[in-house]
Amino acid sequence: MDSIPSPVDPFGLYIHIPFCERKCPYCDFNTYAGLGDLFERTVDALCAEMAGRRSRLGDRPVTSVFVGGGTPTVLADAQLEQLMAAVHASFSLAAGCEITFEANPGTVDRDKFGCLRSLGVNRLSIGVQSFQPEELRFLGRIHDVEDVYRAFDAARTAGFGNINLDFIFGLPHQEMAQWQDTLGRALALGPEHLSLYSLIVEPNTPLYHWVATGKTDAPDEDMAGELYEATIERLAAAGYVHYEVSNWAKPGSTQPPDAVLMPEYACRHNLVYWRNQEYLGIGPGAHSHLRRRDEQGRAVSRRWSNHKPVPGYVRRVQQAEPVEDFAEEVGPRLSMGETMMLGLRLVREGVERERFQALHRCDMEEVFAAQLRDLQAWGMIETDAARVRTTRRGLLMGNQTAALFLPDEAVETDALEAGQH
Repeated sequence: MDSIPSPVDPFGLYIHIPFCERKCPYCDFNTYAGLGDLFERTVDALCAEMAGRRSRLGDRPVTSVFVGGGTPTVLADAQLEQLMAAVHASFSLAAGCEITFEANPGTVDRDKFGCLRSLGVNRLSIGVQSFQPEELRFLGRIHDVEDVYRAFDAARTAGFGNINLDFIFGLPHQEMAQWQDTLGRALALGPEHLSLYSLIVEPNTPLYHWVATGKTDAPDEDMAGELYEATIERLAAAGYVHYEVSNWAKPGSTQPPDAVLMPEYACRHNLVYWRNQEYLGIGPGAHSHLRRRDEQGRAVSRRWSNHKPVPGYVRRVQQAEPVEDFAEEVGPRLSMGETMMLGLRLVREGVERERFQALHRCDMEEVFAAQLRDLQAWGMIETDAARVRTTRRGLLMGNQTAALFLPDEAVETDALEAGQH
């Protein structure tokens, strides 16, 4: 069966660094604190896994690299150099490849950012989360407000011209004034990109236990909605383009923001996920998604996830055993549904008809006529000759909108569960 992609199709490489100085109480990613003795062996295993995956891609170029976690910048400079050397040895990077590293303000300095720049890293994603000291304490962050300013200044000094800042809103009892102050401070820094997420109480986290035992109240969903709508208005006024449910970016050109479909500073790696394209995940718990054609020429996918516990992952790599713990084939119908579900997260671009047709060899109306008709009647989507996208109302009810496109037996796609953002 023929493989689907052409050499120029976007293809993402995600590398998971499962280490933090301290794990935050709300985090359900596959990350661990206090495992410094495993850093060296884990980096060796990551490099070995990359070398072993090389033949799977052939000469296909990688268009984006995202090193996330965890906190990749807890690694020593020599380990970061080893990691990036393995990337270049194992894969062909496309010209202009976007290379992102996640960082936390409490684990970086000027020398660390200088090291990353020297290794070809051209984008940073810094986990700020809040400019309110009491909120940082509640979220279990290891940094304070001044650390944020020092880290941002260090990143600019090192030469980074593409910086994302992460924030969380919708904390229990968070007031509008607090969130507006955080937004104002973030905008004053002038980052190229902002990722703003509503706090979710995930099972098997300390925050979940706090809520379950009454130690803290659950987040107020209505208030979170008000904060989100205020964010949309504030960032639009500041010239940022709202291109994905939780992401805003500068347009990066002389075009007025209202005329920009996809801003220049949009995260190209995350667009791979939202456009239901292909990616390879390296590291403990990392997820991968590769696509091919079946006998009828329809798109089918294989996706898998790696073993999560770090010692077991390292042992499997060292002993040349399979690192995959889970794998499944995604048939044409589910793949189409996921293209719609993920693509409708893209606020302006939505799901492009031409891209859907090229990927699935059919028109979306052939499969989803009823869903599209109902959602349009309910004011949840708008359609034209080029695309289907959500309205403001649909944006605020995104989960209900997306679920209509999935088969009843399907579970939510793993692309957004893997921490690969």
